[in-house]
Amino acid sequence: MQIDFEALVFVILAATAIGGALGCVYARRVARSLLCLMMTFFAVAGVFVMASAEMLAAVQILVYLGSVMLVVQFGVMLTRRQIQEGDIE
Repeated sequence: MQIDFEALVFVILAATAIGGALGCVYARRVARSLLCLMMTFFAVAGVFVMASAEMLAAVQILVYLGSVMLVVQFGVMLTRRQIQEGDIE
């Protein structure tokens, strides 16, 4: 039984996208959830490249990974949260 290379790459990208989405939902820390979401966006961009939609892949990487994830990452880094009971007054 011969496996087509494109089908194998698609299965790997689809599994990466699904795993990243599940990791985003079930991650306990916000930073890890954000990294899983970035992995999902990269996998979706890979699927766009496989579908010969290079423009959509470029937009996916530039818009979502370049700007949206950067803004969310700065929001996570700049948010003060209480780690112990006496931290925030």
